[in-house]
This record gives sequence, structure tokens and C-alpha cells, in this order.
Amino acid sequence: MEAIVLNAANSLTNRIHSRAYRLIKPRDVVETVIEHEVHDWEVVIEPSLGSVCHADLRYYTGQRRVEALEKKLPMALIHEGIGRIVQSQDANLKPGQRVVIVPNIQGYLLQGTAAEYCCPACRGEGMNYCHHGRFLGSGMDGVAQNRLVVPASCAIPVPDGVPDEIAVLAELCSVSYQALSHVEDQLKSARVAVFGDGPVGYLAAAMLHYVYGVNQDRLLVFGAIPEKLAQFDFATRALVQEYDFSSEVTYDIALECTGGRFSESAINQAIDILKPGGHLILMGVTEERVPANTRDILEKGLTLRGSSRSSISDFYPVLDAMKNPDCQQTLRKLLPSERKRITSALDFAEAMEFAAEHRSWQKVLLDFEWKL
Repeated sequence: MEAIVLNAANSLTNRIHSRAYRLIKPRDVVETVIEHEVHDWEVVIEPSLGSVCHADLRYYTGQRRVEALEKKLPMALIHEGIGRIVQSQDANLKPGQRVVIVPNIQGYLLQGTAAEYCCPACRGEGMNYCHHGRFLGSGMDGVAQNRLVVPASCAIPVPDGVPDEIAVLAELCSVSYQALSHVEDQLKSARVAVFGDGPVGYLAAAMLHYVYGVNQDRLLVFGAIPEKLAQFDFATRALVQEYDFSSEVTYDIALECTGGRFSESAINQAIDILKPGGHLILMGVTEERVPANTRDILEKGLTLRGSSRSSISDFYPVLDAMKNPDCQQTLRKLLPSERKRITSALDFAEAMEFAAEHRSWQKVLLDFEWKL
């Protein structure tokens, strides 16, 4: 159902209804109908494929702080997704076109204005940290709905030759690209260490290799599980429990991609092997405070940078790299043998339960089938 109204600025606006699978409390998902306004700078997308992130699972299982859950629920989850354009006034986005969904939406895009009218972050180089921005599946309804409304610039066409199951990994890859963009000039010659043999570490290492050209002789990945570590065949590998962190081998850049209870050891091991003046990029998420060896941070003059989100511009080089068959082959190692077919709130809840119980190396993909 669709209604047409005029907003305060006299621009044409549609109101549409969307069927959403909303989390109303931990482990309780219901199907409900929500209403969206569609402004002339926005597009309507029918999501077709989603990917479950650990952030989704923290909401679903109630591992976020109570005050955060009370503030943000009810909410449709999922921020990693692709879909097809249903409605658009943008000449570059036609109905039926495949697009990747950008979940980090700056405030000026939501209002249909320009960056200079938004906030200091958007007026400078910190657009990733907009003061007025919103994030799909974290404070606003996410991809788990049949009519998703986003600014047109947050719907990025999927290049021909990039299949859906590869394109749906673009958001997570873009987060790695964003984190690494701050040390791009150094990556031409730097020695880089990645801590973490899970999906975040794998995709960070893949972006280092396929986008930034860091080859095996300059890329070391630390992991704890031999079977997982073996998948990083484009990098040098080391088991963290066997490595001598007191050796004199040093690195220019280190990425912490472990998160959770392993963050403390990974951060401090990274500090041990970084050169004076080195960079430590923090990408792993934990709900707890993490002790760090500040004495060596100070003595070595290390720079620490946190990064967990990306912006629109980060998606384009990632999608370009995904056209490379070798890159696709690398990324396919994260894909499951089967997708979860989602036709109801019950299907969605069962898929989330599966993801929570089987936190394996491979992603859980949600194949949305929206019945008329």
C-alpha cells in the first residue's frame, strides 16, 4: 500500500508499508508492518540476501547492555545485505538493479542536504563518525524487512561479474578497507601483522592483499586454530601459542581483529612486536574494558586507531577488487554450503539461533523470500 503526500519543503514524498522481522526482546522476533516515508532523494530496496554479523547476535542473544537494548528495541536486525531497487528517482538506479546496501547513513543524507550543513565530522574528514548519523540494525530498522528505504547514495550498484554471495560480503570488507585507508601510504612497503583467524581477520588480510597489494612476504597472520589459519594461503601464518613475541622481528602496522576475551592478549602481543612509531589498528569488538601495556605504547610512540564502520566511498574499491576471480575464490572460503531460507519471523529466529549456536568460521547467509 502506498500514499503520496507533500512534505514541508514541498518535495514529493511516498509513504509505504514494509513487512519487518523485528526483535522485540532477546530471542523474540515478530513480523510486523512499519511505515516509511520515501523522499525524492531516497530509494526503496527489496533486500534479497543478508549476512549475520556478531553485532546482530549480541542484540539477538541479549549480550548488549540492558540500557542499550531498552533504547534500541524493537528493531529489525541485519546491516550486511544486498537487494534490488523497487522504487527510485535516481537516473543511475533503475528498478530491478542489484545494489549493495550501505548501513552507515550520515545525517545530511537522511535530511537530503549537503555535508557542510551537517556536523564537524561531515565537514571535515571524519564522515564515518557523523554526529547525526544512524546505522541500520543498530538504532534504526535494518535489512530484515521487505521494503528498505535509504538515501540513493547508500545503494551502490553491484558490478557485473560479482555474484550475490560475494557482494554481500562488501560491507564487512569495506570496514577493513576504511581502517587501512589511514595508513595507505605506508602499505606500499610496510610489514603488517594481523591478529585473528576469524572472518574479520580473514577479510582484513584479504583486503591488504587484493586491494593494497601486501604480499605474503610482508603479511603475517596470527591465529589460534590450525584449521582456520590454513585458509590464509595468501599470507605467512603463525600460531599465536607457539610464536616467540620476545624475538627481534618487528612490524610497522598491526591489526587486532580478535575481539571478545582474546582482545587483551592480542593487543598486548601486537604492542610487543610493533616498531617504534608503529600503528595499531583496533577492529575487534568487546563489551569489556581491556588492559593494555601503556608503558610500551608511550616508549615506542605508537599510534592506536579504532575502526568499526565504513562510509560510502569505501565500498567502491572493495567492489572493484571483487571483480578479480582470485579475490572471489579467496572470499568463497567464508561462504556456507547452504543459505538459510527466510520466509517468516520463525525462519528468521531459527537462523539467528543457528548462528548463535554455531559460531563457525563461515558466515550465515539469509536468503529472503518475500511473499506477496
